[in-house]
Amino acid sequence: MSAFVLDNSVAMRWLLATSKASDQKYAESVLKSLAHAEAIVPNLWHLEAANVLLSATNRKEIEISAVERFTVQLENLPITVDTLTANQVFGHTISLAKAYRLSSYDAAYLELALREGLPLATLDKYLLRAAKRSNIDIYLK
Repeated sequence: MSAFVLDNSVAMRWLLATSKASDQKYAESVLKSLAHAEAIVPNLWHLEAANVLLSATNRKEIEISAVERFTVQLENLPITVDTLTANQVFGHTISLAKAYRLSSYDAAYLELALREGLPLATLDKYLLRAAKRSNIDIYLK
C-alpha cells in the first residue's frame, strides 16, 4: 500500500467545496486514492480540521449535522497520525517554517513529508512552493 502526507487543504474540500474546479477535482482524486493508499498526517491534523469545520458552521456554510457525518467518515478512512511531529517542532519544523515563510502548521506537513520521504497532497500555494523547492513530490501530480 502506498502512502502520502495529507494536508487539510485537501481533506476539507471533501466537505467544503471550492469554486475552483481543478482544486475540487484534485481533492476528489486524493479521496478516491484512499481505496489503495494510506494518508499520514501530523498530530495537529484533527485540531486543524476541527477549526476549519467549526469556522464553516459559524459562518453558516454548513450545519453541525453535516460536520458530524463528515467526521465519522473521516474516522473510517486510512489516515494515520504521526506521533513524532511534536518532537520536530523546535528544531526542524521551525527551521522549515522560517526558510520557506510558512506557518508552523504548514511546516509540520513539509517536515513529515521530508522525514518520511513521502509525496505531499496539498492545495496550499505556499506549501506547494516549499515542497517543490524541497524536492518533495506532489501526490497524484
